[in-house]
Amino acid sequence: MSFLGIDTSNYTTSVALYDNNVITQRKKLLPVKSGSVGLRQSDAVFHHTQQLHALYGDLIDGVDTGEIEAVGVSTRPRPVDGSYMPCFTVGYNAACMIADTLKVPLYEFSHQEGHIAAAIFSSKQERLFEESFLAFHVSGGTTEAVLASPDDNGFKLEMAANTLDLNAGQAIDRVGVMMGLTFPCGKELEKLALKFDGEVKVKPTLKGVNCCLSGLENLCKKMYDDNSPKEKIAYYCLKYIESTLCKMTDALLEKYGELPLLFAGGVMSNSIIRNTIQNRYGAYFAEPEFSADNAAGIAYLASRM
Repeated sequence: MSFLGIDTSNYTTSVALYDNNVITQRKKLLPVKSGSVGLRQSDAVFHHTQQLHALYGDLIDGVDTGEIEAVGVSTRPRPVDGSYMPCFTVGYNAACMIADTLKVPLYEFSHQEGHIAAAIFSSKQERLFEESFLAFHVSGGTTEAVLASPDDNGFKLEMAANTLDLNAGQAIDRVGVMMGLTFPCGKELEKLALKFDGEVKVKPTLKGVNCCLSGLENLCKKMYDDNSPKEKIAYYCLKYIESTLCKMTDALLEKYGELPLLFAGGVMSNSIIRNTIQNRYGAYFAEPEFSADNAAGIAYLASRM
């Protein structure tokens, strides 16, 4: 008995099978032109169409598809009215055809729910499906915290805090591209930052529980224009985001009380940020392969349905 998950997000095509508490996944980044800091939705749709069938074929090679009990798919960025991105229609159309062919149920989820479920699976914290918790989703497209509480679909999500301008992943990519790194820049920026052995002083900007990150890009550009070492700029960028998330966490714990904390999204695979937050709060994280965009959480949610 297995469950198929499909996710066609803005930067990654991914498919996954959940079978007896084991997840097998295949994923591929969408190609982005050198020097660019993003991808148009029309291009994302085109590249998903080119990549999805090959990844699916590789995933089910040697698999008895008659054992697939249900198909799950992400159909929108977040579980709120009006949340929409064209790239998710590629995965949805494929999921509809596969479910119809196999004559199995099709379950629709949001990309954000998939991220959170992947983190729950990876951190082995299935108990969170039965209680309220605070979940941070920090990526190139989202920087927010949600209050999660149990419901029939796994959990319902209520906005608790968010960025008022730039997303954390956007800041990382813009700073990285400025320094000549390859988009998406998270891994290369982390490698640079780990080479810096000095100290930096950061002063994050919060408005209540919400954050502002647009100033980070300007501060890093000034450092770059002043010929600061790239290693220092990279470290400053990541420590600024780390401090911002810590201050948001403090504010949310004061508001909601001592709830469990879960961190998901590609930015949270960064070891510098992760180690600090984990040590300070005892928070739960996904392993790196389940942090960035993936269909693993979608397959896992389909199994629970």
